[in-house]
Amino acid sequence: MSRSAQRVVGILVLLVLGVLSLPAVAYVLDDPGTENWIVPVQLLAMAAVGAAVTVALPGLAGEGAPTERRAMTGAWWGLLAAFAGVVVFWLLLNGFGGA
Repeated sequence: MSRSAQRVVGILVLLVLGVLSLPAVAYVLDDPGTENWIVPVQLLAMAAVGAAVTVALPGLAGEGAPTERRAMTGAWWGLLAAFAGVVVFWLLLNGFGGA
């Protein structure tokens, strides 16, 4: 697979998982006493998923980057996707006018 195709596939996968990760984590942790852990667990999960996707698809990192650098770059991509997921849900729930 070409580098540009890896980037497109990787970014799409991370964006979809970033949007779906927030409700999935909220479904699991939405109990009294654990609701404050929803966002930290989502960020940690997306960092791990981003690292795994970028290790699997090296086109998301620099050309010829070692595995450690690809994993760190992927963690940042995952956190960016998690932030995009939070923004999407904010806009879906509150609209452009805010809460």
